Amino acid sequence: MSRSTLQDSINTQRAMLTDVLGTALSDYAGRILPQMDEPERLDECLRKAFKALDYCKYVYVLDVNGIQLSSTINRYGADTEARGRDRAERPYMQHMHDPAVDFNLSEAYISRNKKRPSLTAVQTIRNTDGQRVGFLGVDYDLRELPHTDVIYEEPSLWRQIKGDPAIRGGLFAQQRVESVMDRYIDVVMSVHEALIIDHGVHHFQVHFSSSRTTIWHRDDPYVYRILTNEELIDPNICLAYPRRTYFKRAIVPPADINKVLRQFKALRFADETIYLRSASLNIVNGTVGLNFSCDGSHYLGYDEFLSKGLEFWLGDESANVPTPACALESLDKPRLDAEVDTIASSGCIQVNKLLYALENGEVPERLAAFNANERDYIYHELKTVMDVYEGGVCGI
Repeated sequence: MSRSTLQDSINTQRAMLTDVLGTALSDYAGRILPQMDEPERLDECLRKAFKALDYCKYVYVLDVNGIQLSSTINRYGADTEARGRDRAERPYMQHMHDPAVDFNLSEAYISRNKKRPSLTAVQTIRNTDGQRVGFLGVDYDLRELPHTDVIYEEPSLWRQIKGDPAIRGGLFAQQRVESVMDRYIDVVMSVHEALIIDHGVHHFQVHFSSSRTTIWHRDDPYVYRILTNEELIDPNICLAYPRRTYFKRAIVPPADINKVLRQFKALRFADETIYLRSASLNIVNGTVGLNFSCDGSHYLGYDEFLSKGLEFWLGDESANVPTPACALESLDKPRLDAEVDTIASSGCIQVNKLLYALENGEVPERLAAFNANERDYIYHELKTVMDVYEGGVCGI
């Protein structure tokens, strides 16, 4: 079964709402047509809409130019001052500029008055000759609309998120300061392993710099618990949590828990400038989270995490592998950006050949003068350029 991404879930919900709301508005638009020349009769017609149109919050009618003809009607009354309001340039009207469009469901937005996530549906009103004569607009509160109840799955692809620019800018003026947890790191990591494998903890986030850990237990997953370093260095803490067999929903093998924790420790101590500040593991979706001293964060699958050595994270040039955002701060980016522009101007075929070579571990002659970190920067910038085109190719 295919996984539902965040955008898939949004698209599914919008398709369902378009079907439900579009049919209802199309039916009601026919009732409005005979009343459009008389504002009072038009308002009275819209008051009855609440019996025919489920979930609606506000209704109103615009002329063909987007000028409001009716009052803005809700279940409790009418705002007559809204007559004459120009809605032509509102975001929900932009798709209606196309004469062939009969219905549009807007993107979600925050309402001006109630500050709530909302949607606006617009239905074209046509006369008996099929000509546009106006629009029926209906505002909805997102909380009151039906929902598909489809929850998206967190993507398994590697995600890298840059942090505070102020921290990244001063990266090389700082160094790691030993925390209390650092002194007892082996005991702390052993306690984490025991809590996960034998005592029902399915997710944790360890903060090395501030010597604490936040845990989530499968028996009480809606509540997180904060463990201080004093608690984590005492194996007696395991007595506070009931014995549980390893979670059946976990996709991380028990034998790999210790490997992940050892890698966390290695990244914490491997370098005095670029070091691990906090890390997390969720054994159910298998995701590892890393936050480095540059405030850059990574989210990736545990298996991919374990496949990488320290040279990957710390930017060993001989490894010919990507480096984290922190290490890239020392690169001569103006020089590299100029090279990216020159390569990109050579055309899509040449760019794709170069990308293919890099992806296969080759060093193209054009990039021979650049080190591994610089080549990696050029590679990712070129990938970004090519991603503008569907499938990473273009028709030049």
